Amino acid sequence: MLHQMVPKATVIAALVNPTDPALAGPATKDAQAAGRTLGLQIHIIQASTERDIDAAFATLVKVGADGLVVCPDAFLFSRRGQIAALAIRHTIPAIYYFREFPAVGGLMSYGVSVTDGYRLAGIYAGRILKGERAGDLPVQQSTKVELIVNLRTARALGLTVPLTLLGRADEVVE
Repeated sequence: MLHQMVPKATVIAALVNPTDPALAGPATKDAQAAGRTLGLQIHIIQASTERDIDAAFATLVKVGADGLVVCPDAFLFSRRGQIAALAIRHTIPAIYYFREFPAVGGLMSYGVSVTDGYRLAGIYAGRILKGERAGDLPVQQSTKVELIVNLRTARALGLTVPLTLLGRADEVVE
C-alpha cells in the first residue's frame, strides 16, 4: 500500500531491532522478499536504542529512502512517538504494524487487530471457566487485520491518499 502512495518509489527502508532475532530475522527476510517482488531496493536499518533511532533516520536520508516500514518489535513500539515524529520531520512516509502508531502521528498502520486477539482470549477464558480443558482447545490466531490512515500526517508529508485506500481503511485519523 505504501508503494501506491509514494510515486516511483525505488528505495524503501525497513526498521528492525536486532536484539530480538526471532522477530528481526523473519522481518528482514519478508522485507527483502517484498522488495524483490515490487522491484524496490530495500535497506535494512537496525535500531535497539533511542540514539540508534535518531541515527537510523540520518541513514534513511543519506540513502534517499522513499518510504519506511517499521517492523514489529516491543522496543520500537515503545518508541512510536519518537519514530513517528522523526518520520514527519524528515518527510519519510512510513507504515507501521499497530494502530497506536497513527494515533501518535504515524502515517498509517496495517496489521492484526489487537482488539480481536483480546476477544479470542476472552472466548478461550470463558470456555475454560465453563470446564473445558485448555489442552483440548484448538489453537486460534486472529485473522482480522485493520488499516488505519492518518490524513493529518499525509498532508504534513505532502501526500494525497488515494480514495480507494481511504475507502478500505478501518479508521481515518483527521
